[in-house]
Amino acid sequence: MPSPQPAKTYISALKLVLRPLVRGMVSQGITLPYMTALLKQVYVEAAEDFRISSKRLTDSRVSLLTGVHRKDVKRLRAEKDDVSALSQYASIGAQVVARWTGDPRYQDDTGSPAHLPRAGEYSFDSLVEDVSRDMRPRTLLDEWLRRELVQIDGSGHVVLNADDFVPSRDYDDLAYYFGRNVHDHIATAVHNLEGAEHPLLERAAYYDSLTPQSVDELEELSRIIGMDALVKLNKEAHKRAKKDEGKTNANHRFNFGLYFYRDDVALPPLDVQEEGQGK
Repeated sequence: MPSPQPAKTYISALKLVLRPLVRGMVSQGITLPYMTALLKQVYVEAAEDFRISSKRLTDSRVSLLTGVHRKDVKRLRAEKDDVSALSQYASIGAQVVARWTGDPRYQDDTGSPAHLPRAGEYSFDSLVEDVSRDMRPRTLLDEWLRRELVQIDGSGHVVLNADDFVPSRDYDDLAYYFGRNVHDHIATAVHNLEGAEHPLLERAAYYDSLTPQSVDELEELSRIIGMDALVKLNKEAHKRAKKDEGKTNANHRFNFGLYFYRDDVALPPLDVQEEGQGK
C-alpha cells in the first residue's frame, strides 16, 4: 500500500509528468470537472491491482485505497467502462458544437451549421446560453477565434470551422498510439520505481546548453540510429512471432519505442529538499 506521505521527489516528478498531459487536455477542451470524473473511474479500476490474495475487493477497501467516496465507487464499478457516464462532464465547448451541428434551429437549409449573428434570437450568444449560463459567450468566442475553430465573415456572423471539430482518421491513429505508447513508457518507469526485482529497459540521453544547430544534427542522427534499431528488432520479432504461432503460452507482448524531444525551456529541478531545509 502506498505511503500516506509521498516523497517530495515523487510529487515533483509527478507534476512534471502531468504538465504536458494537462496542456494537451486543455488544448482538446477537456475541463477539470470532466477529468476529475475520469480520474475517479481510473482510480477505481487501478484498485483492482491491489487485491489481497483471493479475497473479494470490497467497495470499502477501494474507497480506502483511492480516496474515492464509497457511493461513487459502487456506481463506477457498476458502470465499468461506460464512457457515456462521463457525458454530464463534457466540456461546454463540445456541447455547444453538438447543438450547433444537431439542432435545426442553428442550421441552414442544407442541414449544415448556420452562420450565426453575434446576438439575438438563434445567435451565437443564445446558442452558448442554451447550453450553459456559466460561460460568457464572448469568452468562448475569443478562445475559439484564437484557436481558429470559428471565424467572422463579412457580415459579422460567426462561422464554425466544422472540419476542425471532427477528428480525422489520422487523428484517431495518433490518439491510439499516444495512449498505447505513453501508457507503456509510464508503466515501465513505475515498474522500476516500485523496486521490481527485474527492472525493465528505460534509458535516455539528456543534454542541455546546446545550440539549435547542434540539436538539429543530433535529431537527424537519432532518426538514423533509431530507425536502424527498430528495423532490426522488428525483423527479429517477426521471426519469433512466426515461430510462436499457435503455442498455448503465446500471450505476451512487448513495446520498444523511441522519441526525440527538443525545447528551449530548461526542465525545473526536482524538489529533493528535506523537511526544515530552506530553499
